[in-house]
Amino acid sequence: MTAPTRRIGSLTVSALGLGAMPLSMGRGEPAPEDRANATIHASLDAGVTFLDTADIYAPTWDTMGHNEKAVAEGLRTWDGDRSSVVLATKGGITRSEGEVGGRNGTAEYLRSALEKSLANLGIESVDLYYWHRPDRSIRYAEGIEALAALKEEGLIREIGISNANVEEIDVALEVLGEGGLAAVQNQFSPTFFHTSKRELEHCGEHGIAFVPWSPLGGTGGGASAVGERFPQIQAIAEAHGVSPQQVVLAWELSLGEHVVPIPGASRPESITDSAGAIALELGAEDLELLNQIIA
Repeated sequence: MTAPTRRIGSLTVSALGLGAMPLSMGRGEPAPEDRANATIHASLDAGVTFLDTADIYAPTWDTMGHNEKAVAEGLRTWDGDRSSVVLATKGGITRSEGEVGGRNGTAEYLRSALEKSLANLGIESVDLYYWHRPDRSIRYAEGIEALAALKEEGLIREIGISNANVEEIDVALEVLGEGGLAAVQNQFSPTFFHTSKRELEHCGEHGIAFVPWSPLGGTGGGASAVGERFPQIQAIAEAHGVSPQQVVLAWELSLGEHVVPIPGASRPESITDSAGAIALELGAEDLELLNQIIA
């Protein structure tokens, strides 16, 4: 299957990506290897060519890299053409004994984190690397400068930032220049948009891909209950004979050609259903009703 594509900097990706985090953490135990592989294979078979992971996506603090290794194994065991698959990972959040979390955006830490991620993924250069969360102990520009240096060395192809506000996006643009920031990955969904709608619009104004994480509302039940929470979503889904989740993703895709949602999945059935949103055509009346959610 060939899915419509979108651009992330110099990269061409499917209009939807796979958020791989639920394979390693969230509700319950990590997915067994066979199910993790099957989920990644199902996404690729459905035409999804954009896989999102991070170093901290792991069951415990001392298993950091778990999700990156799962993604690498899923790719290794897939029998399709991997040349068009785009990998994204992130660094800058720390986990230590006792599940103590922190932030570190220094050049030394980001380099070390990236090198470990490359080893976990079994690659020499990653397509898209995000600074995962701001480190308030340093100037934001310092973290961006560190990423620019890593790109200059050829260790990453495109630079992204995650959980960033408009001011931080502008700092990144000031350091990298227009066109230098490929993507911003922020939380955005029908249940979470008040602090990220402006970032979505700002990215569109500057030609930056906006990558919503938890685009269906999260693994804590928000995604599965999105139709119950929003009657208009349920009604539109029933009218089109599709899942409420497909309606949400198709609506998010309608918000701009720069929007690339990454629904999470830990089962093949979930990502196969989500991928169906790429071909779902919503009418003008449908979109008007849905846009009222974030008006």
